[in-house]
Amino acid sequence: MNLNDIVAQLDAEISRLTQAKAALLGISIKKGPGRPRAVAVATAAIVKPKKRKMSAAGKARIAAAQKARWAKVRAKKATKSASAK
Repeated sequence: MNLNDIVAQLDAEISRLTQAKAALLGISIKKGPGRPRAVAVATAAIVKPKKRKMSAAGKARIAAAQKARWAKVRAKKATKSASAK
């Protein structure tokens, strides 16, 4: 047997064992390029992360700060156009 044949057989065996392991654990093996999916190996159910909730007061503070930023930009633009005339 050639060394390349032995390596090819080992690769095939590794692939077969990997698929068998995935079948036992209940996960799917993605073939091809790309980032693998996050899979919960220990549990069968995938747990979604909790969404963060922003309070109304927090939203109001952010809105007020953004309005102040835009007012500052408009004021600067107005003075710039007034000085050009």
